[in-house]
Amino acid sequence: MHTHAHVAAALALSIALALAGASRTAPSGLAYSTASAYVRQRQPQPGSCHAVGTGLYSRPDPRCTPGAVDPAVTPATIGSTICRSGWTATVRPPESVTEPEKLVSMAAYGVRGPASAYEYDHLVPLELGGAVNDPRNLWPEPDYAYASGFYRNPKDHLEDALRRLVCDGAIGLYQAQRAIASDWVSAYHRYG
Repeated sequence: MHTHAHVAAALALSIALALAGASRTAPSGLAYSTASAYVRQRQPQPGSCHAVGTGLYSRPDPRCTPGAVDPAVTPATIGSTICRSGWTATVRPPESVTEPEKLVSMAAYGVRGPASAYEYDHLVPLELGGAVNDPRNLWPEPDYAYASGFYRNPKDHLEDALRRLVCDGAIGLYQAQRAIASDWVSAYHRYG
């Protein structure tokens, strides 16, 4: 049951997040974002977000992290953006910006424990034209408890698989963005 405080907090969060980025919508149905990679972005209020599920297959709260995309990445530009080797390194925000954001995002999601147990994850990954530094596209994704050899969480495998499919022309960019933003776990079972 939602209390008036929860409803008011959700409304305030929706308004704040809408003001954080551009109001235009991409053909994928996700919001375009112009949030700077070099400026710390305002995050949702502590305790206002709740992951769906637990562990490596949890998903972000769709109210807090619905996904957002970079308007510079379109089907016409994928050859010079996401399908070009090394492109994501040119747009990835610096850790000096994302590490403080990650800690505040962890508080928004009510996450306790060491920051190292979570990846500050782009719901729509940079590899698919996800917004580089928009709170609507970033969340504290649970990661493996410890590093042991070559390890990657399941969502990382999905991101690579979808990027290959898009760059090979097997699926469209907007279809891939929608699939990963709406329910990455289902997309993983289909494409990963």
